[in-house]
Amino acid sequence: MNEPIIEFKNVSKIYDNGAKGLKDINLSVKPNEFIVIVGLSGAGKSTLLRSINQLQTISSGDVLIAGESIVAAKGKKLRELRRNIGMIFQSFNLVKQSSVQRNVMSGRVGHYSTLRSVFGLFSKEDKLKVEQALKKVQLLEKIYTRADALSGGQQQRVAIARALVQDPKIILADEPIASLDPLTAKLVLDDLRSINEELGITIMVNLHSKELAKKYATRIIGLRDGELIYDKPIDNVTDSDLDSIYDGENTKKEKVYE
Repeated sequence: MNEPIIEFKNVSKIYDNGAKGLKDINLSVKPNEFIVIVGLSGAGKSTLLRSINQLQTISSGDVLIAGESIVAAKGKKLRELRRNIGMIFQSFNLVKQSSVQRNVMSGRVGHYSTLRSVFGLFSKEDKLKVEQALKKVQLLEKIYTRADALSGGQQQRVAIARALVQDPKIILADEPIASLDPLTAKLVLDDLRSINEELGITIMVNLHSKELAKKYATRIIGLRDGELIYDKPIDNVTDSDLDSIYDGENTKKEKVYE
């Protein structure tokens, strides 16, 4: 349990236009943590999160998943590592014309050959997994409903169920509540906390709300201009700390783990 499940080693990202998305990030994440990443828009939160599963390639450094470099991984090895990482997007990324069942089942695609995936030849065990995942997010009764008939909050919870059926060790959530009302946002974050606490899945989520960050995180990380400027367990986080991440004061990163 003391071995990191995610490690950033001197990770930098420089875009084609010369902009620096990440600047020499060093970071270790232990299994079962619920990490909230905070910072202003453009601070590098999405870039950091997406570099974990290589949806965003990095310019230098390395990202390790359970001790294995995902940066160096290619082909089958890359697919294997990505199977352990569920992803939840702000825009839900559902196939709107397909049923909830079909959308959630797509989370199992990485476990099947292309032919079986195309023709929907999924096992009874995986269909049961879909039902269990939908039950976990309290949407089992919507299993045969088209995705475009659901509310925004329901669609995001379907996306959570889709990530769950991957049997991931890690779930990344990139601004998952940005388009949701406060009550629905709470339901989505409650689902993620339940998954973290009951299933032991490591959660990393980008949020803008300092209040929600304090409520759900076990550890808060702060970014500014692509730099890691803050890192504390939730018990040591203060309101003034969070304010300083956003207001531009010279906040220094505090080392939490040796």
